[in-house]
Amino acid sequence: MGSPSRIFCGYRALGFNSNHVPLAVRYHQKHKENYVVTCVGKAFHTYNCSKLGIVSVSNSHPDDINCLAVDAYLVFTGCKNVIRAFTRGREVSHTYEGHESNVILLLPFGNHLISVDEDSYVNIWDIQSEELYSSLGFEKEVFAITAAFHPSTYLNKILLGSKQGALQLWNIKTGKLIYSFTGWKQAVTVLEQAPAVDVAAIGLADGQVILHNLKYDETLMKFMQDWGPVTTVAFRTDGSPVMATGSVAGHIALWNLEEKRLLSQMRGAHSGSVTGMKCLPSEPLMVTSSADNSLKVWIFDQPDGGGRLLRQRTGHSAPPSKVRFHGNNGQNILSAGQDSTLRSFSTVHDRHNKSLGRASYNKAETKKTGLKLDQHMMPPITDFDSEISRQSDWDNILACHRGLGEVTTWNCQRSSMGKHRLAHQRLTSKEHGGTVALCVCLTSCGNFGLIGYSSGHVDVYNMQSGLHRGSYGNPSAHDGAVRGVAVDSLNQVTVTAGADFTIKFWKFKQKQLLETLKVEAQVASILLHRESCMLAAACDDFSISIIDIETRKVVRRFEGHTNRVNDMVRVTKQTATNTFSPDSRWLVTASMDALVRTWDLPTGRLLDCFALDAAVTSLTMSSTGDFLATTHVDDLGIYLWSNKTLYTHVPLRPLPSDFEPVTMEMPSTSRKSQGAPEEREEDVEYVTSDFKSPAQISDELVTLSLLPNSRWQNLLHLDIIKQRNKPKEPPKVPKSAPFFLPTVPGLEFKFAPADEGIVANKEGSHISKLTETQNLTEFGKLLKMSASNGNTSEVLSKLKELSPAAIDVELRGLAPEAGGSVALMVQFLKFISDVLDSKKDFELAQAYLGLFLKLHGELIANDQQLLEQAQLLGNSQAQAWKHLQTMFNQSLCLVNYLKSATL
Repeated sequence: MGSPSRIFCGYRALGFNSNHVPLAVRYHQKHKENYVVTCVGKAFHTYNCSKLGIVSVSNSHPDDINCLAVDAYLVFTGCKNVIRAFTRGREVSHTYEGHESNVILLLPFGNHLISVDEDSYVNIWDIQSEELYSSLGFEKEVFAITAAFHPSTYLNKILLGSKQGALQLWNIKTGKLIYSFTGWKQAVTVLEQAPAVDVAAIGLADGQVILHNLKYDETLMKFMQDWGPVTTVAFRTDGSPVMATGSVAGHIALWNLEEKRLLSQMRGAHSGSVTGMKCLPSEPLMVTSSADNSLKVWIFDQPDGGGRLLRQRTGHSAPPSKVRFHGNNGQNILSAGQDSTLRSFSTVHDRHNKSLGRASYNKAETKKTGLKLDQHMMPPITDFDSEISRQSDWDNILACHRGLGEVTTWNCQRSSMGKHRLAHQRLTSKEHGGTVALCVCLTSCGNFGLIGYSSGHVDVYNMQSGLHRGSYGNPSAHDGAVRGVAVDSLNQVTVTAGADFTIKFWKFKQKQLLETLKVEAQVASILLHRESCMLAAACDDFSISIIDIETRKVVRRFEGHTNRVNDMVRVTKQTATNTFSPDSRWLVTASMDALVRTWDLPTGRLLDCFALDAAVTSLTMSSTGDFLATTHVDDLGIYLWSNKTLYTHVPLRPLPSDFEPVTMEMPSTSRKSQGAPEEREEDVEYVTSDFKSPAQISDELVTLSLLPNSRWQNLLHLDIIKQRNKPKEPPKVPKSAPFFLPTVPGLEFKFAPADEGIVANKEGSHISKLTETQNLTEFGKLLKMSASNGNTSEVLSKLKELSPAAIDVELRGLAPEAGGSVALMVQFLKFISDVLDSKKDFELAQAYLGLFLKLHGELIANDQQLLEQAQLLGNSQAQAWKHLQTMFNQSLCLVNYLKSATL
């Protein structure tokens, strides 16, 4: 059994606004504002209606939410057969369990909650005690419940609508049937209370909307919409007698109840079925949601009584096909969807999200007619490339579309489609009439765009003017379709990969062929990391080859995927390229086998692998290396995975050959991922090695100490530092100084030893000799002892413990006038010589010697004994530096050879 991913963990999901579950609106008495609650899969979002700003995101559910309801204080959700009540829009406060099938309807009813499941069982719960108050059972074949609501002023009564068309009025307190309505022989899809007492609006599956008086069982008026079943009904309460009805076609009809006629139509309000619709109390505003992943607020201020779009939150209405991080800060993601739109999502806050528009053959005509009636929509984007260079001057995004030879340009800064349509003249000929653009690439300078076609041609265009600047090959670059195009960072080499089993290298400017590399299988896609000149090529045999574009040789080959490789990303920290790693060591790949693998390029081993419920269609890594973004099959969202190696220690050992990947849970829309228990960090056991690196790997190598630079680098500049840090005013003595125990100055906190008094010497005399009056510190004593026992390790350990100022004091104290002696100074020079000979703590020896020569240079020059020892030390110093310089030269020569030689 394997373990979850060691490198990545779920962070949050982007791009979700609503789904097929109807929205709910609640009014907050304290805030004096309306809030709308929408479902987004396993969680729900709460927005304020004033600006549609997101207020809260709920905790994740174990499965998708089936239904949603609200009261004045709680939000109720039905997930499978369990009902949960949330407070403050995120925390579960109550749980109701008792249904045997999935819950499909929820209706708050005072202090009780009414729930209906798929088997048409009705349970009434006490909200606070979570106890089952009563239950009602219906035969699904006779009365399958599809809608429920509480008529106003009808005490303890609810009206139930069925799939068979009949309606029943029940008293839930006594559990008795009050009245049965025969219906209209059509399934009831929606029930809604009208502003008038005793009147209910009944939506039917054939498009009829019936206004029925429940008290007298009389039909007041009928309306018919031609767009299929009625999905939702709402009434304006701001004084206008208007009823709004939604349809599966995305249209909204407005009916005048006084004149009993159609007032207006809002065609194309949504691109999918209108699943939720509420009119805000006493305001000319209406909130709608749809399965097209949009939430919209409409205002009724049109001359014909229709609604005008006031504000909206939209995402992709069809799954994204490709995503790429854009910019150096790693905070924006460009996403191309199958709905022909190009969008930018922010990883920081949803308010920075923006749409670049929908691809159109004729922008002017689309702008005139609007997106609802647009007849010029282009096919979805299949591949695009972006650059931040010159984005303020001209278009900086190049995109190709499904089944088209024409390539479009986009501008990220202006958030719009560009002015150029790049299409070669040969595309108008019969021979190349069906040619399709398959891949694109922008140069790092942002001046040129390259396009690869299914005919094997590769064209170069100027991004500023949109003019054609040449083609590669004569007559074409490849004999088959071009699967990938890339240009190095200096615009010197162009790499093209084709379906003819070749990867070709060209001179960018002269368009001349440099070399052709044969591969074993057809190349599906390529990815170039410009900083390291490494090219990753995914082949149709599910393998990935790493090619050095300087030597033009295959340097690594990765095998392990069992299905087509959809996308690759090289993780990189400092660059904005689309994917290799923090130091360009990792390559992250995703395939149709629903696995995401992380490969280590230097060793060629698999570092990490995890499985997902749905296959990844595209992935990208941020330029800062903190997030991995993925898109999935039949999923509208973009999922962010955080890189754990940036904030915790992760031992990256290669995975064993029998490793079995674990399926990880997809992150929710909340920032804190509600992962499975096995994904928590405390439950993951890392196998650490018992190996401990020795103090010195080899006697031939020079080893540095582990001390920070601040402990030795400024020893020669202490006088300047003291002068700079000299206080402007003398320190003031406090009025009543507290009691302090005396301490020894230094980096370690130590109390000063108490005076032991006068102690007799070995001869029993209390008279001290002249040699015993020498005032030596602990360092001086250790240095003096090393002259007799030859052990200098304790002297070095003592110096490592001292601060730079303390080291300066100790070295000054070695001079005879400061209480030391010439013999101690000679011993210090021998100590430095021993450290250099051991080839350990090399930089410390240099720093200590430099400070010693600066302090006692004149004394050494005038003393013969010190001068002779200094000459011996100079020889040791020269020999050590010669050895070090030789090693530097050997390493530089080897690196230059590996970089330039043709292997």
